[in-house]
Amino acid sequence: MLETERLLKEQKTASGKTKDEATMLLNHKAALDFILESPNYIQPLSLAGIEDIHSFLIKDLNVARNIRKRRIGITGTNYRPLDNEFQIRESLQSMCALINERTDIFEKALMVLVLISYIQPFEDGNKRTARIISNAVLMNYQYCPLSFRTVDTIDYKKAMLIIYEQNSISVFKKIFIEQFEFAVKTYF
Repeated sequence: MLETERLLKEQKTASGKTKDEATMLLNHKAALDFILESPNYIQPLSLAGIEDIHSFLIKDLNVARNIRKRRIGITGTNYRPLDNEFQIRESLQSMCALINERTDIFEKALMVLVLISYIQPFEDGNKRTARIISNAVLMNYQYCPLSFRTVDTIDYKKAMLIIYEQNSISVFKKIFIEQFEFAVKTYF
């Protein structure tokens, strides 16, 4: 936490951390700053808005922008995301329409988080994009963002694997709820 604070305030990378790790953190800050300055940017949710947030998160990381045009794999699973950019685009547009129809804010935020991670529309940065946009949904309606900092990385990955392999969000939904409760208890 202190090393992250030092990076954000003084632009000094912690020893033992790579330049890309520092860039990712600074990009997260830039994306969150943008969302704070433009809280209605993702309302309604659109493909262009998702691509814009993704662009903030991959800046200077040698990752292609916009919808991917090649096949990708996800380590630890047999799940294979769509590999046709037109199908990916169509899936994201359907996702946006579905989420924009919903009225429950927590449902919207959870759906964004799960569906972007499931569709895997970008070469890299999908889960980061999903988390930032999910938080943008929450913050747009004056709810606190989630940091996922108390989630064990193995538990998070297992929950994602259950989504990929079993199409079940139950484990991930539990993590989402626990993180919201943590945020409320810790920060408010």
